[in-house]
Amino acid sequence: MKLSLVTLLLLLSGSLFAQDNLIYKSKNLPKPDTTWVFKPKNYNEVQKLPVIFLLHGYSGNYKQWNNIMDAQKYADEYGFIIVCPDGLFDSWYINSPAKKEWQFENFFFDELYPDIKSKYKVDDRYIFISGLSMGGHGALHLFIKKPALFTSAGSTSGGVMLRDFSAKYGLSALLGNPKEDDKIWDEYSVVPNIYKLQNTNKPFIFDCGSEDFFYAYNNDLKKKADELKLKATYISQPGAHNRAYWTKSIKQQFAYFKSQIN
Repeated sequence: MKLSLVTLLLLLSGSLFAQDNLIYKSKNLPKPDTTWVFKPKNYNEVQKLPVIFLLHGYSGNYKQWNNIMDAQKYADEYGFIIVCPDGLFDSWYINSPAKKEWQFENFFFDELYPDIKSKYKVDDRYIFISGLSMGGHGALHLFIKKPALFTSAGSTSGGVMLRDFSAKYGLSALLGNPKEDDKIWDEYSVVPNIYKLQNTNKPFIFDCGSEDFFYAYNNDLKKKADELKLKATYISQPGAHNRAYWTKSIKQQFAYFKSQIN
């Protein structure tokens, strides 16, 4: 079969810029984790590049961010390596005390993070993390756990306070019955733990739409960050918990992260 020159060029172009597909069979997870990695078009022309981990929302998967924003386009425009792991539908990116086979935090820090650094041209000075909804919680949760590993973090429409949603989104399976162990819900939520960033001097950004069911909790996070005098940027703007909002907000977050690169 003969291919026209145009068709051949299109195929070559697609192969050059297609995302990498990594599959991790981890002892910390109940099933393999698929991660997409998007490299900017200048990847082979530079020594090192900033990297951003983007975490998807509840019931989503590693493809969600690319469906929202065209991750290759963002990698090319901003010059970031973009890493999109799979949160396995409802992991909330935590080490579950109730489900021993669900230890996403360990997977992230012990396996995914170092593997990305070893496989790609990562500039250690500029490593970012962000996410939407469940992923917004996950990004800030992981940032709070080990802020030294990140330059900055972000969250859009983040579920930053878990207690009031204990009966939804698979949370009770991960954290147990709040009536039996009430303290554990605060232990795994962002708002009660944000004080741990007080001595890090690390900046972060979060936003939420005014029609979002997580809006009040993000306002609480803003209030707590102000009380602690943290280097937090909060964007409160019209919008709901949907793709239209995240398409807008992720562009704001990339601009914010890009501004931190000297």
